[in-house]
Amino acid sequence: MTGLQEHATARPLRADAERNRQRILRAAAEVFTTRGLHTSLDEVARHAGVGVGTVYRRFPDKDTLVEALFEERIQQIVKLADEAWKEPDSWAALASFLERAGGILAADRGLRELLMFATHGRDRIEGTRARMQPAVTRLVERAQRDGKLRTDIQPTDMPFVEFMLTAAAQYADHIQPGIWRRYLAIILDGLQPRRDGTTPLPVPALTPYQMMDVMRGRSEAVTDAVRRSP
Repeated sequence: MTGLQEHATARPLRADAERNRQRILRAAAEVFTTRGLHTSLDEVARHAGVGVGTVYRRFPDKDTLVEALFEERIQQIVKLADEAWKEPDSWAALASFLERAGGILAADRGLRELLMFATHGRDRIEGTRARMQPAVTRLVERAQRDGKLRTDIQPTDMPFVEFMLTAAAQYADHIQPGIWRRYLAIILDGLQPRRDGTTPLPVPALTPYQMMDVMRGRSEAVTDAVRRSP
């Protein structure tokens, strides 16, 4: 076989491999979005209509697949905070970020689990969350300087706000689509200072280090539960 023939023979193989890779990513996006990250690579293979060996050749473990699929989506959340900063009204900026981020997370169960628990691709996900922290912090601090956000709110309160909203979406969205928006409106009212004074918060906010410890501890608990499941 000549070199030209070998080259011509190899090209379809590379094209097939890329098609399979894209098919696997599409299938993973669908199953992770609807069922969460507990979905096995075997299930991804079945949904993609390929053999499980094909999946493992392209993605040797679930971490690799999760990182390839979700890195762009996580960057989208970081970008939302940067875009919100351009809004001249500091309260509108913070409220817009919470609403837009909530909309993305409410629609994507896999991304919710990834950001909240980081059971897969932990180092890269924690690095992304570290980049997100200063972007959210400046939104919070600017709104406080303008007198539009309670002074006892801390940047670490914002992830918990998102967690509460996405929990509402997870448990009730199939009954009342968009139910999380109702609770966002309630929360936003509670975040604003009142002329007659605000109710003192009974427990201090987590520090950034405590927040990271909470997420690490939760991710380890989820991982252990998955390992014990049949």
